[in-house]
Amino acid sequence: MTVVMDGFGYSPGTAGNAILQAYTPTLDRLMAASPHTFLKAHGKAVGMPSDEDMGNSEVGHNALGSGQVYNQGASLVAEAIASGALFKGSAWGEIVANSREHRSTLHFIGLFSDGNVHSHIGHLKAMIAQAKTEQQRRVRVHILLDGRDVPETSALDYVEPFEVFLQQLRDENFDVQIASGGGRMNITMDRYEADWSMVERGWQTHVLGQARHFDSAAQAIETLRAEQPGVIDQDLPPFVIARDGEPTGRIVDGDSVIFFNFRGDRAIEISRAFEEETFAPFDRVRHPKVEYAGMLQYDGDLAIPKRYLVQPPAIRHTMGEYLAAEGITQLAISETQKYGHVTYFWNGNRSGKFSEALETYVEIPSDNLPFEQRPWMKSAEITDELIRQLKTGRHRAARVNYANGDMVGHTGNYQATIIAVEAVDLALGRLLPVIDALEGVALITADHGNADEMFELDKKTGEPQRNVSCAPKAKTSHTLNPVPFIYYDSRCRAAIVNPGDAGLSAVAATTLNLLGYQAPEPWDRGLLEFR
Repeated sequence: MTVVMDGFGYSPGTAGNAILQAYTPTLDRLMAASPHTFLKAHGKAVGMPSDEDMGNSEVGHNALGSGQVYNQGASLVAEAIASGALFKGSAWGEIVANSREHRSTLHFIGLFSDGNVHSHIGHLKAMIAQAKTEQQRRVRVHILLDGRDVPETSALDYVEPFEVFLQQLRDENFDVQIASGGGRMNITMDRYEADWSMVERGWQTHVLGQARHFDSAAQAIETLRAEQPGVIDQDLPPFVIARDGEPTGRIVDGDSVIFFNFRGDRAIEISRAFEEETFAPFDRVRHPKVEYAGMLQYDGDLAIPKRYLVQPPAIRHTMGEYLAAEGITQLAISETQKYGHVTYFWNGNRSGKFSEALETYVEIPSDNLPFEQRPWMKSAEITDELIRQLKTGRHRAARVNYANGDMVGHTGNYQATIIAVEAVDLALGRLLPVIDALEGVALITADHGNADEMFELDKKTGEPQRNVSCAPKAKTSHTLNPVPFIYYDSRCRAAIVNPGDAGLSAVAATTLNLLGYQAPEPWDRGLLEFR
């Protein structure tokens, strides 16, 4: 049984550490009595460009499920831009040729920050600069404000220098402007079909130009913040930049559109809205005939989108595939918010099962509420069903994701995150006796940090930074901290062996070893030494 406590990093510091501040008798007992170590869950250990880059749920589950480290989207896009390969590819050529031929607009839509989890503003700037060199005459940018993978009210730190960048490029032959925007958790970037209304609001904003009008993105952000004290960037309402009452960047027939996120989970639904002729999730009002491309292909099995600028990582020989070939029954379970992580991402960005007969996937529908209002999320329901499934005796290998530490941690609400951590601990307390009764083993770990560092900390002193009211500045992004790896086995048949640099990819080989198999050659070695 592999338990992924999403967003549970490890830090010995207490400032803003919701995990240490929470009441966690089960975790405390495990850390005191069970073999454990800590695994790298960020940077190059999970395929990111550098060790300054946070890990995230996508790359974390790729590593957990594949047993190997692959260069991920951030690295692949950066390399493709640096080498010029992106601009020499057929997809880029088709996009710019279309807008030149029709004398139309080239649109960029995506997450507007340097968080490097879903996108990077540097990639956007490089593409805009290249568009100018290729005689594009009109470019519009639709910005999804972050405040989740970067500080929660940092939008102007990106918008203001970006406006300077655009002004330096702008001339009589090159018209480039921000056209629309809004918070990433308000518009456009839904995932796993949890809330199609987010995508509908994004469509109305970017495509139809139907949102509140402002003269500039900075004016929109400042005004909306003033009207909603305490609102953070990810939740800001949609806005449209207008001149003389008319939106400056509606998307119309003949235009070209690039969605510049490289991560797939929050890019699939908006891609479907652009590409599908028959479309049921919401009324698009009009469906402009555009040339559309994603930064990567977000779902290879379903071919979403059809056109993409950079080839995604080809993740092969995953644990799910190996176990299916060996006839091992598998269970994967989570709630909607992380269901795709224990299925699609775990299986190397592959939709569907390797074996319908051997694999059982269970999705517990998530609540459609702000996570801080119900921080226990669906941990109880997941555990109910997980225990029921395990007691059937059908599954030899199982995996579960508890989303609480990550999804509630991203809200920046410290007290709610403490409750989220306690909910996961309570779930573990219910689950482990069942593992014992079945004479099983639990591998308890996480995909990245989040709840372990809920305040922005001063790099020199380690103390929380303060806002104007002297309260600690909330941190909503992931952390660079390692994650725990706990080996729970009532018979204690093995000891942990960690050379000191092991990452999440070591968990797959560990699972195979426990099932009696040797991991295939490309995989990283396991973490256990059997007695």
